[in-house]
Amino acid sequence: MLQEFYREKLTSVLRHEAAAVYVAQYDANNTYQYIINREDTQLSWVARTIVELGGEVPTAAAAPDRKPSGKGTAAATPLFDEDARESASFVERWKPKVEAMDNARHRGMLRVILGETLEQQRFFQQASAGRLDLLGRRTECVGKLEGTVMPTRWVE
Repeated sequence: MLQEFYREKLTSVLRHEAAAVYVAQYDANNTYQYIINREDTQLSWVARTIVELGGEVPTAAAAPDRKPSGKGTAAATPLFDEDARESASFVERWKPKVEAMDNARHRGMLRVILGETLEQQRFFQQASAGRLDLLGRRTECVGKLEGTVMPTRWVE
């Protein structure tokens, strides 16, 4: 069960990484980076547990192609909506299975991950609605940010 959970969560991370490339608005992209970071941490918890139980951690799947049909907000909004739906679906699929687990430690760990997945759903819904204060508000002295996030990490 933990391997199946890991596999599905890994697919989610890969989907979010593929979407982040097309989300140029600074605050929304920063939120994707935050979510990906949390998911990496969650995967490390599940992977460690799988190994402790003598199992093998599932390998990475191929990254999905999530090329949007538009640019800017027109490209990002459908990605946010899709990721919000996927997050809700993940929790809906896994909550009954998690609650039925006998091992309290494993159940608790997966409950935390499901709770954070619901938080991600909220972030995606807020981003879709055009909110910019997803991870907090800037102080007044910072002002408005100009420009966008580049789709590639390193440019030479």
